[in-house]
Amino acid sequence: MDLIIKPTVKCNFKCTFCSSTHLSEDPKEIVELEAIERFIKRFPETRTLIINGGDPLMMPPSYYWKMIEILDRLGSEACISFTTNLWAFYKKPEMWVELFRHPRVGVGTSFQYGNARLKGDGTPFTEEEFLKISDMMLEMVGKRPDFISVIDEENVHTVLQTVELAKRLGLVAKINYVSASGPEVVNRGTTMGSWNRMYTQADIYEKYIEIYDAGLGEWEYNTQQMTKRLRNGQTTCPLSRTCDSGIRAIQPGENYYSCGSFGDDGEYPIDFDKEMKGEFFTPLQNQIELHSMKESCNICPMFIICNGCKKTIADTKRLGQVERHCKKMKSLAPRIIEPVSYTHLKWGGGGGGGGGGGGGGGG
Repeated sequence: MDLIIKPTVKCNFKCTFCSSTHLSEDPKEIVELEAIERFIKRFPETRTLIINGGDPLMMPPSYYWKMIEILDRLGSEACISFTTNLWAFYKKPEMWVELFRHPRVGVGTSFQYGNARLKGDGTPFTEEEFLKISDMMLEMVGKRPDFISVIDEENVHTVLQTVELAKRLGLVAKINYVSASGPEVVNRGTTMGSWNRMYTQADIYEKYIEIYDAGLGEWEYNTQQMTKRLRNGQTTCPLSRTCDSGIRAIQPGENYYSCGSFGDDGEYPIDFDKEMKGEFFTPLQNQIELHSMKESCNICPMFIICNGCKKTIADTKRLGQVERHCKKMKSLAPRIIEPVSYTHLKWGGGGGGGGGGGGGGGG
C-alpha cells in the first residue's frame, strides 16, 4: 500500500493547469498527523508516503519530522517521497537540508518549458531558476531531483527539449499530460484549474514514440512504462487498472480516496473511519462507466494502454474526446506495439502516484 498525502492546498506557485485547486471546503484545513498514524496502524505494510499538494513545503519542517517520529515509533519501513517545486528550499535551504538528507526521504520536483508554471509573482518558472535549484540540491543534499513536466497544447513542442535536459543532467523526466481536474479559481489575478481541458492520451503517446525514436527513452519514465505494460510487466500510475487496491490519497478534512486525481475532483470517496476500523474498499473496479472508453475496446490490442487509467477513461468520456482519441491511437498502435526494451527503468523522483496525467500537485 502507498499513501498520497496532500497536507495543504496552499502553494507558493499559481500554475494555470493546477488540478488541486479545491481539496477541502476550508482552505485552512490540513491533513492531521493523527490521521496518518491511524493509516500506518491499519496498513503497516505501507511502502511510501507520497507528499504533494498544494506544495508540501508550505507546511513547516516540524510536520515532517513528526511524521518520521510516527514511522519510527510504529516500526514502519515506509519512505517519504516529496514532489515539490522546491521554491521554499531555494529561498531558505537551511530549513530543509537536514530533512532532505534523512534516509527515509526522497525528493522529486517539477519543471516544464512554457508559460503555465507560474511563480507567486505571476512570472514563469524558468530553466535558469530550475537549474539553480537543481545545483543547490546537488551541492547541499547530495543528489539532483528527477522532475515531472506537465504537457498541453501550449508547450507540447518542448517535449524532446525537456527529455534532452534530463539527459544532460543525468536525470529521468516524467512527461505527464495535463489532467482534467481542478475547478477554476482566480488566484491573485491568475485563473487556475484544468477541469474543462485535457491533453488526450493519444496525443501524449505520439510524443512517447518521438522520445523513443530520438533514442531518449532511458531518460523518460512514461515511455519506459509503456513498454513494460505491453510486455505484461508491473506498472504504476497511470497504467494500473487495479490501483484502488494498492494506493490511497488523503486530503485536508480527512477527505479520502483511492486516486489522487479523483480526489482532486471529489469523486469516488472512501469512508476513512470505516476503512480504518477494518473494512476495505475498491471503489473504482466495479464502476461500469470506468471499465473502458467504449465497448469495442475489449477486443482491441491497445486495451491495456488506452484503458490503463480509470481517471483518463472518465475524463476522455466527459470531454467528448473518445472517438478522436481512438482514431489517433489506432493509427499509432503499430509503433507502440513494436517490441522494444530498455535497461534503465528506474524513476528516482518524488513519487509516481497521482492519477491520470498529474495536473499539478506539488507546485
